[in-house]
Amino acid sequence: MQKPPSTFLFPRSLWKRYPLSLLCIVVIWILSLMPFFPETPLNHVKFIDKWTHFVMYGGTCSVIWWEYIGQHRRLDGRRLFLFAWLAPTLMGGLLELLQAYCTGGHRNGDWLDFLANTVGVTLGAVIGLLMSLLLPKGGRGAGAADCCNNGGRP
Repeated sequence: MQKPPSTFLFPRSLWKRYPLSLLCIVVIWILSLMPFFPETPLNHVKFIDKWTHFVMYGGTCSVIWWEYIGQHRRLDGRRLFLFAWLAPTLMGGLLELLQAYCTGGHRNGDWLDFLANTVGVTLGAVIGLLMSLLLPKGGRGAGAADCCNNGGRP
């Protein structure tokens, strides 16, 4: 069996199975490394930057869980820990370091941003755990008979 060719940044199979997760990740990278950030009407809100980090990373982690649940009948806790908690947390740390050292002074890294990212990812994981209990499991071949109590009958 031949490996599917890679596309922009990630293998095509990942784009097919996890499109929203990867889109969230790409958007976070773009927003984090933009040399400028436009003024918004919310700039006066206290800690708006931290809330933004919290929501972006919590939302991304929740989307990763949601797409994973839709693709798998059995959940692999180690994989979920690695790809839905550890990887986004490390990505947040890496982006803060890149902002501090690689944006020519246009952006700055902030440990509180990293903390907001981590708290967001952790809340996203809790939401993901709740989704795993409430949503039907997916996987190949999952149909109405697999996720309904009526055996797939109308």
